[in-house]
Amino acid sequence: MIQPGLKGIIATETSISHVDGEKGQLIYRGYNASYLAEHYSFEEVAFLLWEGYIPNEQELNSLKRKMSGYRTIPTYIEKILLTLPHDMDLMSVLRTVVSSLSSPTFYLREPKEQAIQITAMLPTVIGYRKNQLEDTSMPEIPEEVDFVDYYLRVLTGRKPNNYHKKALETYFILTMDHGLNASTFAARVTTSTESDLVSAVTSAIGTMKGPLHGGAPTGVIQLLDDVMEDGNTDDVIRTKLKNGEKLMGFGHRVYRTIDPRAEVLKHRLKQLAGKDAWLDLAINVEQKAIQLLNEWKPGRRLYTNVEFYAAAIMKAIDMEPAYFTPTFTASRVVGWTAHCLEQSMNNTIFRPQSKYIGPPVQV
Repeated sequence: MIQPGLKGIIATETSISHVDGEKGQLIYRGYNASYLAEHYSFEEVAFLLWEGYIPNEQELNSLKRKMSGYRTIPTYIEKILLTLPHDMDLMSVLRTVVSSLSSPTFYLREPKEQAIQITAMLPTVIGYRKNQLEDTSMPEIPEEVDFVDYYLRVLTGRKPNNYHKKALETYFILTMDHGLNASTFAARVTTSTESDLVSAVTSAIGTMKGPLHGGAPTGVIQLLDDVMEDGNTDDVIRTKLKNGEKLMGFGHRVYRTIDPRAEVLKHRLKQLAGKDAWLDLAINVEQKAIQLLNEWKPGRRLYTNVEFYAAAIMKAIDMEPAYFTPTFTASRVVGWTAHCLEQSMNNTIFRPQSKYIGPPVQV
């Protein structure tokens, strides 16, 4: 039997993450991702995915020092960035820069060390490119700041407030991994040929670039913009439904119940109530949208997905849409590299078959 897109086919075993669409669970290494997002930092969860356990204080500090040291991009990468066309999209920039890491010096490092370097470097590349396009300079950033703090500083040029940082860190943790999604599968397929980690991550970035996978939540942004401008949530949503428009940010291909990532982000935003107008607006719009959607199509339960609250966070930190998918990438690279490390430990090359439907043999 043919399964287009390999839908429902189990292609490998993994101990990294599990998505239970029926129960609405996302599990990392035996932990609910929602629990990790509430109680641990980006670096701690990254360590968990790479190593299989929560780090102790000494291990965590060691990882932070390494990530801080790997933030600086090599001079040759700076030169590459300067030669790239200004109208090249940022995901293509990331793909090009990551592929350029293929140097003898880089490959002398152990694969886990390579994973740390790639992860630590991506925010710098994104920030460097932003400043290059805007003809500004990279901000001076203390070495001791953590990953999320650093990322916000390279994007905004200033020290972030705590509620924006906490909201983005929650998003980063919840999007680090999500089972055998398209980009993770691409990374594992590349690794299965015994290719290198740089090639695998490059494959994954190319896959994430596709709008069906890592596309920016522009539809949610438009909804929030419309409500903010109009001032009447009820009227805006009813008008969209009457016009046959799809409300973006609701429903999910995998989850048949509440998207656990959306629930955690919603809880985080409620904790930050009153701190930011966009975060407050998202809570109000979500409540009204769910009510009206269920009135519009009785019997069909629709729930908010992670994209909805991700869009609210991006609006709150004043992030341009061009940076949405690269931001997603800066988080998901942890999962990609963890899967590549796992694949290489018990490798079998991926080699599915196809069914020929072309013309019969002529001669």
